[in-house]
Amino acid sequence: MGKRTLLTGIIVGASIGGLVSLLNGDARKYAKDTLDQSCNTLTYYANNPVEAVNSIRHTVLSLNSVIETNTHSAVSALEQVESSLNKVISK
Repeated sequence: MGKRTLLTGIIVGASIGGLVSLLNGDARKYAKDTLDQSCNTLTYYANNPVEAVNSIRHTVLSLNSVIETNTHSAVSALEQVESSLNKVISK
């Protein structure tokens, strides 16, 4: 029950905050422009599903490359820490 109440509170709070922010003219314009752009993109991909698949594929490959690079960097950092610890322990 507590989990459900928390999620409901978060959703209601975010909704009210979003509505209050729309009192600002710049925020309304930004929201409208973003919604229009999203609708145009969605319409384009609905009419060109092959492009959608290619775009998703490209994004996944790019993300995979970033993850692989960061994983390699993290492993290298851990190896350096391990090497340093071994030097300190052996003294």
